[in-house]
Amino acid sequence: MKKTYCLYRVSTKKQVDKMKDDIPMQKIACHEFAENNGWIIAKEFYEKGISGFKVSANDRDAIQDLKEAALNHEFDVLLVYMFDRLGRRDDETPFVVEWFVKQGIEVWSTQEGQQRFENQTDKLLNYIRYWQANGESVKTSMRLKTRMAQLTAEGTYHGGATPLGYRAVNRGRMNKKGQPVKDLEIDAREAEYVKMIFSKTLNEGYGSYRMAEYLNNLGVKTRNGSDFQCNTINRILKNRLYCGYYVAGDTSSPKLENLVIIDENVFDEVQKILKQRSKKNDEKQHIARTTKGKTLLSGNIYCAHCGGKLVASGGTDIYTLKDGTVRKSDYIRYVCYHRARKLSTCDGQSVYQADRIDKIVLGVVRHYLAEIKQTPKDKALEIRYKKELTEKRKIKRELADKHEKLQKRHKELSSEVGKCLCGESAFPMDVLSMSINSTKEEIAETEKLLHECNTELEQQTDVLGKLDFYYNQFVTWADEFEEASMEQKKMIICQLISEIRVGKGYDVEIHLNASYEQFFGEEAAEMKEVG
Repeated sequence: MKKTYCLYRVSTKKQVDKMKDDIPMQKIACHEFAENNGWIIAKEFYEKGISGFKVSANDRDAIQDLKEAALNHEFDVLLVYMFDRLGRRDDETPFVVEWFVKQGIEVWSTQEGQQRFENQTDKLLNYIRYWQANGESVKTSMRLKTRMAQLTAEGTYHGGATPLGYRAVNRGRMNKKGQPVKDLEIDAREAEYVKMIFSKTLNEGYGSYRMAEYLNNLGVKTRNGSDFQCNTINRILKNRLYCGYYVAGDTSSPKLENLVIIDENVFDEVQKILKQRSKKNDEKQHIARTTKGKTLLSGNIYCAHCGGKLVASGGTDIYTLKDGTVRKSDYIRYVCYHRARKLSTCDGQSVYQADRIDKIVLGVVRHYLAEIKQTPKDKALEIRYKKELTEKRKIKRELADKHEKLQKRHKELSSEVGKCLCGESAFPMDVLSMSINSTKEEIAETEKLLHECNTELEQQTDVLGKLDFYYNQFVTWADEFEEASMEQKKMIICQLISEIRVGKGYDVEIHLNASYEQFFGEEAAEMKEVG
């Protein structure tokens, strides 16, 4: 009797317990087939929720275990319900089947018989089978993506894991097959945890590790009863569903007010914080990576001489009094990282007293917070912003026209080089070379200005739509700053101030974030210089 090993596979977890196209059905068919052929089933391998199209054979434990058993001559027949249970990848699965046959293993399907490799036709048919299976998987994937996008655009819930803050409920909606499907609604208790996660990230500077630890200490569990991990927190913070939008790829639903837990402005501000803290972020950082430290400033403080970051450093001075008493005094200071590590030539100070700089910055912050209480938000600000946007768009058009003309000139000069080599040009080669280089420099400069103009346009357009949010946030800070915790003060300063530059003699230059500078106009520019 031939010793037989069986492989059963389903692509999704939902197929495991059904009575159609699932593992129990495959198992029954394989047992009947083996019994009819007089074979004995010695071992069975199960793959539950493993895609034969998306997952390589190299990453499938069952395939690797079967290969090892084949090398050890542990079985004679590999039996599957259909050959596509072995995989659906046209660039891989045919060769997996052929490998087993070369090891002396017979490969059988209950529906398609034995796969042989006795001639070129067998090899071609083997390849065509998996080419077709691969094509079916591709088409199925495309249909699913299209349907998901359609459901998303309609604002219809299409299943999947239920995010924290919601629960799936049956409201009587049926799918095309007449089966009941669920919809989402807000879970009031869990929604409070979601609000807490966004609030502590925005207002207290909690990172994902710290936020996860905080929730775990409170005894809060994820939907499956596990502890929170940093990646769980990051997924929550990046999920636009909390603003009321279903999102699938590039498709977004209309806003669903009944699913809104987080204000869109708050969500967008949190995304800015996440981007600032990302290691991949190439922009100049002004948000502190952590608010745990004892210093008030972090993330947005730089040396005015070399541009390097000033990093917080603490220590203890130990000294002895005349009477022999030993005293200890803790200190905190800001150190120029570039100068301390000798990474560049810096003619500024190596260290600055933290409390002295903090006092200067706090004075400026308190000034602005006091001023905002006396500064009503009027229509004139919106009008001024719209005027600035119009002027900026005009500059962009002019730069685009100039860039097009320079590109045309460069093309004409380049074609003139060919004429010059043939002795048909009226211009000498050195003159052409100088003109081409000069044009290239102008093109590069214009492209740089265009990029800067586009960036400013995006920022100003974004601010115009959020004037009320920024104004109200500014006023809230003014009301709460003095009673705020150290962590809250740090985050207020990080969001209010885009950059602090410190030079010799404690000359401190402070730049407000453009989103808040707008409320003071020229006065904000005058207040940037502090001695």
